[in-house]
Amino acid sequence: MNRRHFLQTSAAAGALSVLPPVLRAANKAGSRKFRTVLIGCGWWGNNILREAMASGSCQIVGLCDVDTRQFEHTLKNVAAGTGETPKLFKDYREMLAEAKADIAIVGTPDHWHALPTIAAVKAGAHVYVEKPIGHTVLEGRAMVNAARATGRVVQVGTHRRVSAHNLSARAFVRSGKLGDIGMVRCFVNYGGGPEKPLPTVDVPKELDWDLWCGPAPVRPFNGGDPRIPTLGAGNRGIHPRGFRNYLDYANGTIADWGVHWFDQVLWITGEKYPNRIYSTGGRPIAGPVVRTATEQTSDAPDHQLATYSFDRFNVQWENRRFGGNNTDKGESIGCYFYGTKGILHLGWLQGWTFYPVNGKDPVVSEPAVVNAPDSQNIKELWADFLNAIDTGTKPACDIGDNHLASNMALLAMVSMKVGRSIDWDGEKDRVLRDDAANKLLRRDYRKGWEYPEV
Repeated sequence: MNRRHFLQTSAAAGALSVLPPVLRAANKAGSRKFRTVLIGCGWWGNNILREAMASGSCQIVGLCDVDTRQFEHTLKNVAAGTGETPKLFKDYREMLAEAKADIAIVGTPDHWHALPTIAAVKAGAHVYVEKPIGHTVLEGRAMVNAARATGRVVQVGTHRRVSAHNLSARAFVRSGKLGDIGMVRCFVNYGGGPEKPLPTVDVPKELDWDLWCGPAPVRPFNGGDPRIPTLGAGNRGIHPRGFRNYLDYANGTIADWGVHWFDQVLWITGEKYPNRIYSTGGRPIAGPVVRTATEQTSDAPDHQLATYSFDRFNVQWENRRFGGNNTDKGESIGCYFYGTKGILHLGWLQGWTFYPVNGKDPVVSEPAVVNAPDSQNIKELWADFLNAIDTGTKPACDIGDNHLASNMALLAMVSMKVGRSIDWDGEKDRVLRDDAANKLLRRDYRKGWEYPEV
């Protein structure tokens, strides 16, 4: 056995040693059936639902979506997974009142994460919610407070915390083999180009567009049919799957992909929040924002840069939707940890690799192990979720931890909007000496909806 292979094997063994106990233990699925509901029956909600059913511990009793076209494929998914026929709802409040759920999955667009999660824990359910946990910082704080007040487990879908290669990378860094970390660079870069306005079209009869918009502003509808493949991510209508680039409903790439990598930085280093944030970005390639009664483009930046100052190191963020060649060690998504003993590249599909400062030392690497479809580790995260419910322990991706990661993305958007650096008090969830920035930590909800109490 050569030294490189030995180190690779040792790294893999290290990954197993740091797995949560539930992932090392024998599967006890089926010993208890949790009444489970899904809020948001789109692409990713169904990915989560499949793993809930595969666990053998969930009885699917309710499906909720404001677009009834989403029920067709979700019901097929449930029939294949459990043979059950759950009741269908358009309003999550009605479902929570009737279904008496033990578990609620929240797979909605970002602007619909806070209210259903808070309602679900108050109704007695444990929650698996997608990231980022909120559209604004103080929504996230309200969600954390509600989870703590009710004693419910709230797991967030940052599944990289239970990916084997992410676990072993964390163990590698924490062992001191990287040395002192001076900087981290996170990036998500895809191809793209100029954006053409999409026409306003009639709202499909199956879609309650007013309820889809909910507490957020109502925009003209420019979407399509969830059963038909849509255009590329840079030129999609709002619904389905295009909402992330419309700032009324999400916060662009940094709040989509960025939360995963910010969470990795905080989890690996043990830090909680930056002291100062500066971000800038724009649409020089996508082009100017268009929003008229007859057509509209998205309004998220086609690129964004952010710098976060911590006590011990700095973090840089970069995303773009142009120039999409894979120049970053062959992968366009990931982060680099720069230490005194070398550089660790932590990726998604390519695992991690350590490049030592001393060129005579071997390169160490470990491949990724991810699940189909869509190269994720929801299976492992769902197992951890059930274990936390059964044992009363903290889940791997607890909402309190993800509040911190989500804040990094949301605060970059605040900095970009006010056009300056902001100083952050992470203990109080407040920007120091900047009233304009603090106003952006929340937003007014549309009439008929109440912003959650913090």
